[in-house]
Amino acid sequence: MIRVAIVEDDPIYVKQMREYLARYEAENHVRFSVREFRDGDEIAVDYRAEHDIVLMDIQMNYMDGMTAAQEIRKKDREVVIIFITNMAAYAIRGYSVDALDYILKPFSYFTFSASVEKALERLQRRTKRYLYLAGRNGSQKVESGHIYFIEVDGHNLTYHTADGVLTATGTMKELEESLTGHGFFRCNKCYLVNLEHVDGMRGDDALVHGTPVQISRAKKKAFLDALNAYMSEVGL
Repeated sequence: MIRVAIVEDDPIYVKQMREYLARYEAENHVRFSVREFRDGDEIAVDYRAEHDIVLMDIQMNYMDGMTAAQEIRKKDREVVIIFITNMAAYAIRGYSVDALDYILKPFSYFTFSASVEKALERLQRRTKRYLYLAGRNGSQKVESGHIYFIEVDGHNLTYHTADGVLTATGTMKELEESLTGHGFFRCNKCYLVNLEHVDGMRGDDALVHGTPVQISRAKKKAFLDALNAYMSEVGL
């Protein structure tokens, strides 16, 4: 789920961007969670780093887009900013806030989708998290998003992934610490689960990519809280 903020005071352009994002979703099999802000101050004041892409109008009533972007950059260096403007001269100033692109009004779907494509490519380069699994036959690189869950297997760790079952050395404690902030939850002493791949619950088990994984009684409430928080964050 890609979290998009539309910062635009003209409802016509807000509607157009929503329609274009919906079309892009349908054509490219991605999902957007969209929030709207009617002025720069609405997003910049008390800004929280919870967006992946910001589509920012420049000329607004209370706080212009450039000022809002400067405030955002004080707290968030990673969010992708794309300016929406009817003045090409602003494009040069966009470099000062690391803007990825600018879209000149009025704009077509082709122009808009090309800019979104660039934003997604930048996000993909930034957000992938890789683990290097040390095994008897050397190390193997695995993207964290491809991991369903990990279990302790004797003195080894077994990774259930989209690429199959992999075994590596290491401790669950070290692994849990390295994946903090990446959507994983330790549901009992033997299992670390990727919340992205939790399909639902069956009694005291979580269904993780179709496989039941037991949740300890002591961890059940915390697990459900973490799962609900994750689902809310990604807009599910």
